[in-house]
Amino acid sequence: MSLISVEDALRNVLESLGGPAEPERVALTAARGRVLAEDVAAARDQPPFPASAMDGYAVRGADVAHVPATLAVIGASLAGRRFAGAIGPGEAVRIFTGAPLPEGADSIVIQEDTQSLDGGVLIRELPVPGRHIRPAGLDFEAGEVLLTAGRIIDARDLALAAAVGRGTLLARRKPRIAILATGDELVLPGDEPGPDQITAASLPALIAIVEKAGAEALDLGIARDTLKSLNDRIEAAEASGADMLVTLGGASVGEHDLVQQAMSQQGMTLGFWRVALRPGKPLMHGKLGAMSLIGLPGNPVSSIVCAILFVVPAIHALQGRSEPGRDPTEAAILGTDVSANGDRQDYMRASLATGPDDGRGPTVMPHAMQDSSMLGVLARSDALLVRAPRAPSARAGDPCRIIRLERFC
Repeated sequence: MSLISVEDALRNVLESLGGPAEPERVALTAARGRVLAEDVAAARDQPPFPASAMDGYAVRGADVAHVPATLAVIGASLAGRRFAGAIGPGEAVRIFTGAPLPEGADSIVIQEDTQSLDGGVLIRELPVPGRHIRPAGLDFEAGEVLLTAGRIIDARDLALAAAVGRGTLLARRKPRIAILATGDELVLPGDEPGPDQITAASLPALIAIVEKAGAEALDLGIARDTLKSLNDRIEAAEASGADMLVTLGGASVGEHDLVQQAMSQQGMTLGFWRVALRPGKPLMHGKLGAMSLIGLPGNPVSSIVCAILFVVPAIHALQGRSEPGRDPTEAAILGTDVSANGDRQDYMRASLATGPDDGRGPTVMPHAMQDSSMLGVLARSDALLVRAPRAPSARAGDPCRIIRLERFC
């Protein structure tokens, strides 16, 4: 099977998904980061009554047309406990911020413009009718749609939903992404590696990327280089109800790369397994029943880059987000010369600096060492510099495209 482009690979991944995850009702406290699956409309006006925006006195404008004026104070209106009567001629009601405006009042005199008297109040300044009064429905009105299905729920949305009286929201279920590292050479983070072993560094990184994208990560640990071990973990992923199984390593076709063979034994329909990108050429995609499969390369930098390019957009599609395959790049300018690129799309680890104040974006400096095993270089990077296949050499100051790592990692 020949190499396919990054764009075609992503399109195949997204088209193979069975649609967004089903909606479920969740408490407001559990809804942040989910995709809203219903429109949220106001059940009543907000505020539901004319309310004072300041501490002071509620009065009739006719009684304070000339100042100073002395009025009798007949009660108080507090937030949560309104004045029950009505204001008549020559009367005022002490009022506090957020309290309902008493019947008969049409003006608020702020307390700084008054002097308290025994049983009354001296009004020293003319009020402006309507000033310091929040009319009913100022924020929103009953029946108004405030949140629409498809938006990613954030803290502001939660406050708005709470304001209309919602204790729950209908949101898309978090996609379940099973993650499986493979290889006899790996040990779990924290375990002591043998003389020929290394730590499965990609595993915690993939879990973090998946969870940052808004999915539930199911850690399947490490499968050994046997078909039985792999088949056992694949069956565990299916039993967990995972929407997608992501494997780390073993996706090539070497003598000890058994992931594709094990998947085929389970009934996988292979989509592709080689992509024209660097790092990450040996990337596999397929379907096993309803579960999607993405086999990432074993090198940790390759697996992280490919997770950004393919796993995260798949999660966004499963969440029901609009345009899950949207271009993740942004404009930048080169801070150094770069040579012509080969036949594969390149994602070079790079640092960013503040660019010129001309709207062209930050200045990007690719690191000299780009080996896909070098996590230290990735940890010092701010972005991936994207170089198209067969891109010609470019000079410092030329425009380019980058992917900011902080958005995904």
